[in-house]
Amino acid sequence: MTERHRHTAKSYTHGTASAPLASMTVADVLDAAAEHWPDNDGLVVVDQGVRWSWAELRERARRFASGLMALGLRPGDRIGMLAPNRAEWIVTQFGSAYAGLILVNINPAYRTPELEYALNKVACKALVTEANFKTSDYVAMLNELAPELADSPPGRLVSKRLPSLELVIRLGDEASPGMLNFSDVGDAAIDEAALESVAERLDCDEPINIQFTSGTTGSPKAATLTHHNIVNNARMSAEIMGFTEADRLCIPVPMYHCFGMVLGTLLCATHGAAIVLPSAGFDAGACIEAIEQERCTAFHGVPTMFIGVLDEPSFGEHDLSTLRTGIMAGAPCPIELMHRVIDEMNMGEVTIGYGMTETGPLSTQTLRDDPIELRVGTVGKALPNTEVKVIDEAGHLVPPGSPGELCTRGYCVMRGYWGDDEKTAESIDPAGWMKTGDIATMDNEGYLRIVGRIKDMLIRGGENIYPREIEEFLYTHPKIDQVEVVGVPDPKFGEEIAAWIRLREGESMTDEEVRAFCKGKLAHFKIPRYVRFVDDFPMTVTGKVQKYHIREQMADELGLAI
Repeated sequence: MTERHRHTAKSYTHGTASAPLASMTVADVLDAAAEHWPDNDGLVVVDQGVRWSWAELRERARRFASGLMALGLRPGDRIGMLAPNRAEWIVTQFGSAYAGLILVNINPAYRTPELEYALNKVACKALVTEANFKTSDYVAMLNELAPELADSPPGRLVSKRLPSLELVIRLGDEASPGMLNFSDVGDAAIDEAALESVAERLDCDEPINIQFTSGTTGSPKAATLTHHNIVNNARMSAEIMGFTEADRLCIPVPMYHCFGMVLGTLLCATHGAAIVLPSAGFDAGACIEAIEQERCTAFHGVPTMFIGVLDEPSFGEHDLSTLRTGIMAGAPCPIELMHRVIDEMNMGEVTIGYGMTETGPLSTQTLRDDPIELRVGTVGKALPNTEVKVIDEAGHLVPPGSPGELCTRGYCVMRGYWGDDEKTAESIDPAGWMKTGDIATMDNEGYLRIVGRIKDMLIRGGENIYPREIEEFLYTHPKIDQVEVVGVPDPKFGEEIAAWIRLREGESMTDEEVRAFCKGKLAHFKIPRYVRFVDDFPMTVTGKVQKYHIREQMADELGLAI
């Protein structure tokens, strides 16, 4: 590097591509899989006893699409999906694409007010729903929102509180007033002419999917993704992991999230790899059994899922030697955990992915042959055809190694937030850059390290502190299984550091031991003042720790106002 370049280097990079972007719709992807690998396993759902080839999955998706169109749904209509990981989710994902509908992913953890908001925000005309799951009774929730269902012919709902919703399709064999059963729609005869008519009019730049962001304040925003966004993101990530039709991916992450339906099902379809769903919701034991029984070569999960698998009592009793790769993403990935995944789960080619719903989802990913220090210490480089930069508060590029806000631009960036031009303009600047809200550093080779969330950064006595740095250090203690660091109000310093720690089974520790471990290795102002030992953490359905709940609970316990 020349002296001049050293002084002018900036935190900007773009991913080069060996192949062009694909101009394909989601339906095109399944068509191609069924054509190239018709008899290969396409979808395996262990707890449902489902094993369908790519050709059979395509036929079921097209039957469902024909049934939806026969009921009056037209291209551009929104169809909600409210269910955990089941075969019907995948049929709906691809079936809605064949019909030209926009699939709306609805979080199964939503309560009645949230469900009402989601359905009305994007004017869902139809809804596919599970009857119930865990503590949620979706049929009861819908009857509360739309009591008119009781006297409504199926498909002709007229509801005061859900004015756009006309059709409810429920899973299972039981009948519910005003609703159709999934089998009633999915067993329709395939209308080739109608499907061909839709296919001729579909454009890959049209919206295909709406996903609600899990904002901690205000109402969730409806990120609107196109075929072009998600098809190419799935293709790029699959290429990075070296996927072929010989791979089999165990997917415990929920389908309603980008991780499940883009980097899971759609990613597999782009390369003919088998989709393996171990259970409706995350179950570490079911994952281990599915990996062994189905000879899975890849596993996707957020860090807490990998921790759950590694800590499962039966972990050592199963053969996981077929595993080689996968993605850990969705939350900061502790370095020590990555080492365990590589050493104990045989995932020598595991990758770290970074992204967000609004970028469909990945912006960066490590390479499977990256040196170990890069695969455990960074989130990789920009994906092909993707630009990434790190900027300061004024919007200027920062020098390599300096922290700033990570921004991304390219085919992956969403169309915008549905019905919310103001929020879209706040997130995507006029040049097309998506602001992520994450603090990152970029090295001279373009590798990125996530330092933390802008909203998670705490300021103690004028010092900027990034919780992830403290978390990474504490993970090196052999007794600590999981740690989350937050800032809580302090009258003297503005904020103080609190650490919630879960210990490995059978271990014990005191808060003074924690602070003694930090002393001399972390700056004094980074040493946690408050330490709490816990058995679990407040979590989202996708396995992300809800730090704001930790912050609220700590402040309440300490008698502090947030």
